[in-house]
Amino acid sequence: MTDVINQMNLSAASIFSGAGGMDLGVEKAGFNNLCSIESDANCVATLRLNFFKSKIFQTDVSKLKFENLSELRAISRGRLALLHGGPPCQPFSQIGHKQGINDPRGMLVFEFVKYAQALKPLAVMIEQVPAFLKARVGNELTIVDVLKEELYKIGYDTFVAVLNAVNFRVAQNRKRAFIVCVPKGQKFQYPAVHLSSPKTVGEVIDDLPRACLVEEKPQIPNHIDITPARDRYRISYVPEGKWLSKVDGVPSDVLKSLTPKDSTKFRRLDRHLPSLTLRCGEALYHHTENRYVTPREAARIQGFPDDYLFTGPIRRRSGRAPNLDQHRQVANAVPPPLVQAVALSIRTSLCL
Repeated sequence: MTDVINQMNLSAASIFSGAGGMDLGVEKAGFNNLCSIESDANCVATLRLNFFKSKIFQTDVSKLKFENLSELRAISRGRLALLHGGPPCQPFSQIGHKQGINDPRGMLVFEFVKYAQALKPLAVMIEQVPAFLKARVGNELTIVDVLKEELYKIGYDTFVAVLNAVNFRVAQNRKRAFIVCVPKGQKFQYPAVHLSSPKTVGEVIDDLPRACLVEEKPQIPNHIDITPARDRYRISYVPEGKWLSKVDGVPSDVLKSLTPKDSTKFRRLDRHLPSLTLRCGEALYHHTENRYVTPREAARIQGFPDDYLFTGPIRRRSGRAPNLDQHRQVANAVPPPLVQAVALSIRTSLCL
């Protein structure tokens, strides 16, 4: 086993790589990412900016002709330590349409079976939203049931858990499902929860300098404020830790069509608490200033270090970007410290 591990050199590869939250967490755990595969142009640019030693491919994972990818062909079967990634969560997300397998993206998780069969990695790590675990492919079986069966056929036992990033020194309540696959008969245990006090929003972002406007050069990368004046006016009505629909005395032109049930929209952070889950559709309000959080503040809330750079447009909240803008790249990412903890458990369980 030791000879095999030495030949692996803790090599890793990712698919559905996004902006690199899993890639970074895996590297922090001591793995060496050889390549990443992602279709979004802005995410690919971010990956190339941060993982200049890795091969980054902009392509659709499901349409990739595996035999044409020389970097993966060069990995001898059984010489990859870890295959990892987070397939699209929109079909299962609480804020999505919840179409599950009726959404073509809902079945993309089975690409991991194809890649695992071809590469025979020592372990596989998959991340998804918790609702994924309940999604069904029929009256009796869940997607996870089918996935476990397919992975078992090619030599893996599967371990499933839902972990909250706030328990792993991330200043955010963010629950995520993990599916870890190891060789049949191999034991695996997820990381223990940290019992220390959780990090707070104020703890991770209050030491940042003033957020710069678009025309200025930021002192800290990605720390740019793009909040339109009309949004600042709306934000000014929201007290710290509250949300717009619950505030008394808000003018109708500010409240618009919101109802008291809209508790996840137009929220202001509380500096004394961890953040709510970052979402693609809504940028949270800064806890004291009348603006949205900057991409850098969001990145700190996710657990990214300041030297991790995001590129691409910073979408004004009323505008659109054809690919993932910086806010959405950050919000889509998996918190690196959470991934690091799971990856370290894989190393411990497999004696890597």
